[in-house]
Formats: sequence, C-alpha cells, structure tokens
Amino acid sequence: MGQAATQPSINWHLKENARDHHTSKFSSKELTVRRGQAFIITFNGTEQPEQNLTFIAETGPKPSKPAKTKATFGISSTVSKDSWSAVLQSTSSNSVSISISSPPNAVIGRYKLSVQTTSADSSSPASLGTFILLFNPWSSGDDVFMPNEAECEEYVLEEFGIIFGGNKNHINGFGWNFGQFQGDILNICLSMLDRSLNYRKDPVTDVSHRNDPKYLGRVLSAMVNANDDQGVVLGNWSGKYEDGKSPSSWTGSGEILQNWKKSGFKPVRYGQCWVFAAVLTTVLRCLGIPTRTITNFSSAHDADGNLRVDEFYDASGNHLDMAADSIWNFHVWNESWFSRSDLGPSYSGWQVLDATPQEESGGIYQCGPASRNAVKEGEVDLDYDCPFVFAEVNADCMYWNYDPATGKKTLIFSESNTVGQVISTKAVGRDDRVDVTNDYKYEEGSTKERDIFKKARKKLGLGDKFDPTAPTQQEIDQKPDISGRFKVADRLEVGKDLNLVLFLANLQSDVKIVQVNMTAWSTVYTRRPVHEIWKDSISVTLSAKEEKHFPITIPYSKYQQQLTSDNTIQVTALCHVEGGIPVLVERSITLDNPAIDIQVLGEAKANKEVDVEVIFTNPIDTEVRDCVLQVEGNDLLRGILEINIPPLKAKEKSSTKFKLIPFEKGPKHLLVNFSCDKFANIKTFKMVNVID
Repeated sequence: MGQAATQPSINWHLKENARDHHTSKFSSKELTVRRGQAFIITFNGTEQPEQNLTFIAETGPKPSKPAKTKATFGISSTVSKDSWSAVLQSTSSNSVSISISSPPNAVIGRYKLSVQTTSADSSSPASLGTFILLFNPWSSGDDVFMPNEAECEEYVLEEFGIIFGGNKNHINGFGWNFGQFQGDILNICLSMLDRSLNYRKDPVTDVSHRNDPKYLGRVLSAMVNANDDQGVVLGNWSGKYEDGKSPSSWTGSGEILQNWKKSGFKPVRYGQCWVFAAVLTTVLRCLGIPTRTITNFSSAHDADGNLRVDEFYDASGNHLDMAADSIWNFHVWNESWFSRSDLGPSYSGWQVLDATPQEESGGIYQCGPASRNAVKEGEVDLDYDCPFVFAEVNADCMYWNYDPATGKKTLIFSESNTVGQVISTKAVGRDDRVDVTNDYKYEEGSTKERDIFKKARKKLGLGDKFDPTAPTQQEIDQKPDISGRFKVADRLEVGKDLNLVLFLANLQSDVKIVQVNMTAWSTVYTRRPVHEIWKDSISVTLSAKEEKHFPITIPYSKYQQQLTSDNTIQVTALCHVEGGIPVLVERSITLDNPAIDIQVLGEAKANKEVDVEVIFTNPIDTEVRDCVLQVEGNDLLRGILEINIPPLKAKEKSSTKFKLIPFEKGPKHLLVNFSCDKFANIKTFKMVNVID
C-alpha cells in the first residue's frame, strides 16, 4: 500500500448548509444535512486537478455498495437523481468547492467522507471527516415528503407540543418539550438505532434498511419502551412509583433521553402512554420524519384480537381487574407521515406507530406502522398491526356481572359506540386541539361504520366462527327495565368534596324495586382500580315511568390519601332490579388540579435578563409541604430549573420569582410543573414572545 495522502483541511460551510437544509436548530458542530439535496464543502490540500478527485461516502460497520451503505463518485457536470454525485462549484489556486448530493432514498445516519485522487492510485483515501444525513420532508423524491410547508414546520421543526389527556367528558391538554434539536439528542437518537435488537442480530442488514421510514418507525416503536431490548423508558401502571419518577412528573423528552444515556443506557423509570409517544415524537422529528401525538379517548386494549372488550363487575359494583381486555380513559400514540410503497398510494400519508408496550407483534413489543386509511376502511389484513389499532378505535364492549364463588357470568349489556371518541391532536401553528375522529372511522352508528366493522371481523375470520365466550343473541337482545346515569354537579377539584348525582328512571309501566350497590375507586388512567375510597348501597322504589335522583358526596378526607397522580376516580352503581336484568351505571371522573399562574414581568429580549413570577395558592384547609417547582423551556433557559418552595399554610398564596436570559428570538414556551405532598404534578405552560 502506498503513502497516505496528506490530510486536507475542510470548510463544511455549516451555517449556509444548515440554513438550506432546515437543520439550523441543531446545536452540533458536525455538518447535519438532509438527503436528496445538495450541500457545499470547500477543501484544500489536493495538488491534483479536480477532475481526478473521487469521493467515498460510507456509513455503518461494514460499508458496501450492494447494501447502499457505501458510495464512490467522481466529479460530474450534473447532479444525478438516484445516486450520490459531486459537481464542481469553484476552484482557486489552493482550494476547491464541491456541491455533493445524495439520492432521496439514501440510508440515513452518520457518514464518513473521504477523497482520493485517481491519478495517484497508490495513495489511500484522505478522510475529510464525518457528517450526518437525515430524512428530507422538503424533498419531493423522499418517502417522507410533506408538501405543506406549515405542516413541515409543525411536525419536524416544532419543539413544543400539547398532549391531551383526561377523559372524553373532560379533556385537558398539557405542554411537552420535545426538544429534538437540543444538546446531544441527535447523537442519542443515532445510538438508539445501534442498540436495537435488529442491529445486534445483523448490523449490516439493519443499517442497509435505514433508508426506509416504515422500517425505522417500527424499530424505534420497540426501542422507546424498555421491554425486550433495554430500551429507553420502563412502563409502570401500578400507581406506585417510589423507586423512580412518576410518569406524570416529566415535562419533556430531553431529560428522559439524557438520563438513559448517562446511566449507561439503563431504562428510565417510569413512563405511561403519553411518555412513550412523546419520546418517539422527539426521536422521529429529530431524524426528519414528520410526527405528531394522537390521543384516543375511551381507547380499547383488545388483548385477544376478537374486536371485543369484556369488562367484569361483582354484585357490589366493584370493577374487577380480571380480564386482559380493558378500556382506557385515553391512550396516546403517534402518527408519522410517509408513503407506503409496500401497500400502494391510497395507504400513504399518516401511519400509526405506538411505542407503549401493550401486545407483542412479531415476538416483541412494537406496533405499526399501520396505515390510518387502512384502519378507516377496515383493511385489517394489511401490515403492520392493523387489527390492534382498528380495535382501539372500534371494539364492541361487553359488560358482565361475575360471581367469583360460582364463576358464573351474566351479560349486563353491550355497546358498540363507546370506544374511540374525540380522537385529538394539536393544531398546526397554534396551541389548540383538533378532532381527527373522522379520519379513523365513519360516523358512529352509521350503516357504513357497521359495514366496515363486519368487513374487519370477516377478514379476521371472526365472521361466522362460534365463540363460546361471546354472549348469546338472547342475552344481547334483552332490554333493561330501568336506565341510569351519573351527573357531575359542579367542577371536580382535588382538595374539595366531590358532588355527583345518580339519576335512575323506570322505563316500564309498573313499579320496580331496585337494590343499588355503589362504589368509588381511585384508578390509573387505564381505569385499572387501585384503592377503594367509598361505597354505599340504597334500596329504591320507582313508580311507573318515574325518574328519581340521589345526590352523592365523597368527602376529600375519603380520597385524599388514595388518589393516584392521574387524579382519576371510577364511580359505579350496579342496580339489581327485582325480576329483571342488572343495570350498570358507571362514570370515570378526572379531578382538576388547582391553578398555577405564570407571569413574565416585562419584555422578554434576547440575551437580556427578565423576571418570571409563578403564583400558587394552597386551596385546602391544611398545610402543604415538600413543594417543588420545575421549569424548562428551549431557548429560554438551559436544562431544568428546580426550585424548592417553603411549606404553605392553609389558603396561603406563594409567589416564586426567578430570572431568565432568553438566547433566541421568536415565540418560545415556558413549561412549569409544581408538586407537593397533597397535589401531584400541577402543570401549565406560557408562550413567551422573545424580541431582539
């Protein structure tokens, strides 16, 4: 082997290239560009005429041309559409400027770039350094091409998001800092790919597939959860999080991803669905795949794939945690935007990915990409995991009365329009909620919607198959003698007594005697019962067609110790009607935290100090302790600010001031999380417009 070439010095034109490639927000000193688009470099140190230059771009552990992880290309007069190319821009006595283009389907990741002079065959290539190549939603040849500029801004470049939670009757949104351009996040995302099971099994093949957003989306849906692969976040739905951080305490993905790296890639404790979805949003936006979070209210977890969710209650009205199936108050997943060459153009566009470990797919906890159009049309035989996503928004519900002593179950009633309601996401360019339910299914109760449901059942082989666990037609057709509902009397707030009203109506023309067994349990947002907090029973006589109402009060003292950080309570009344079938009345309620207020005192100017005040009033009659304020916001402060606040007496107001020095102009979001021994994770955010 001949003499190594002298090391050329290179100018990566970081600023100009970043501006042209929409990568200016990355804080890295390494060139970061998008595929299918040219970038400029200038270097010196080659004595040869530029016509004799050959470039080598390579990525992965064993770069090769067949795997498309290595490209060798000389100077050409025009850009090639489907391969790497270099076009001469200018030359001077000792330097040369070159425009390098990658194909729109290039493998993404960190590349090594070298140059060789063809006349000196004996010399080995001289390294120019490394650069990072990402997906390019601004390029029409890319699988992730998104024609709408405002959507590209929101779903790739926006670092702030709003995630929706609560329940279908009471939706609340909270801010999240995706932070995909901050600090070391890009490197962490790249190392995540190199820690996947696929990479560990066969690194060469894995890297060669990294040109494909559907492949990467599926791999990352597995890597964001800790199951199977020591991924990023460990899930916990027990309501007890002492040996980690409560899932509702996080305000952004940055801290989670940094902690994962700092600990030597040990799973971060703990997450629930919105945490998995938010972290996956960060990673995919960082790599250039347009991505958003979606919240599905009354979301079915159909564990056995029969498009039916079975829930069981005992005679006292306790919701029994005995079935693998469940209906969550809400569930958050992701949609990513890319084409589906494997399915055909009508299935391109938004694709569902879900990093929450619910059911295995292909032997590991991963989910998607499932084409949203395929879900809407009931095409449940199409890749990947369409039946599971279809069930999340469409499953029928069966409510059973179960006797633990005999093992006998009796159908109380079935419903076909409970699941999949007010499906929500953040609006483009503003802090509002948008309803996307109609993109997932046809109107509830319409003939079209039922036809699609039947089509899906047929495709899954459920059409005519006898199911011994299913209710008989006779059970389904039986009609109750009474109806009931819970009404919320006033706003439900943590720290106050809860006032509800139970309405019972006799639907028949004769007298009905009803034994009503009522319970209230604190739950996590998946409706999994954690603690019983209240029970009562009453005997009611209803005259013909009569409606009666019964006020219910659950004192704060009863639920204060038992409430989970989700602030959710399930109230149930199981009504045993003499001579008739039992009637179940239930309601999931989400309690509001007390308010917290942020004020920016004066104008926020770039690189100038500004005061911020956070005001909280203790609304209860006892002192609150262990008060901690956590603040974060990209371009407003670095990292997370944590402030300990002295205990607050009953009804006392606290004012906490701190200083910010914003370092970038434009609209920025400040996120605040306040916790104490009586209130968990009170969140709010404020838009701060930073001027020059």
